[in-house]
Amino acid sequence: MKIKLHLLCIPLVLVMIFSGQFAYYAIILLSLLWHEAGHLIAALLCKVKVKSCVITPYGGEIQFENPAVVQASSLLWIALGGPIATIIGIGLAFFMPELLAAKLMGVQLVLLAINIMPIIPLDGGRIFLAWLFLNYPSTLVVENYYWLSFIVATLLFLVTLCFLPQAIFLAIIMLFIWLQALKEWHYRKYRLAFEKYVTKRLT
Repeated sequence: MKIKLHLLCIPLVLVMIFSGQFAYYAIILLSLLWHEAGHLIAALLCKVKVKSCVITPYGGEIQFENPAVVQASSLLWIALGGPIATIIGIGLAFFMPELLAAKLMGVQLVLLAINIMPIIPLDGGRIFLAWLFLNYPSTLVVENYYWLSFIVATLLFLVTLCFLPQAIFLAIIMLFIWLQALKEWHYRKYRLAFEKYVTKRLT
């Protein structure tokens, strides 16, 4: 399995370095790795082989070796693995020194709040998408959800731009989410066909 750092993490690192907040970024990076470890552990427990893991500004992206054989229930638990790990991290922060605990808890709470939003490509979106396929197996319903995710991601990014330069960190994260939502929307027809095929086979 390969673990990579996404290119959009680089401007995030540069912002933190030039603003004198490198230690703060170290906490963010550790939180992202911890969050992604939750996904990987869930995949291991579900006996799903992972091909690669890309660390992104909001979490990570996992690519399976053979996604066509991954059961829907496994996909659900793998998506839940990251938020569960983040919640555990928040709990562990209570046992750390006060100065570190406050910063760590703040980062973990922001990471959790972002990831549980029910829009693609976030964990909340993946969970909701699986639920749609299981309960409303309609191409029109799922395609409308892709549209809604893209619209919400666009609005969130535009809102963060109104608070620059104070919200530069959040703006970078929202930019990445918007780019990923755009990519997901662009390839929605292919993903819908593939996920519909997989859902029929495995549910």
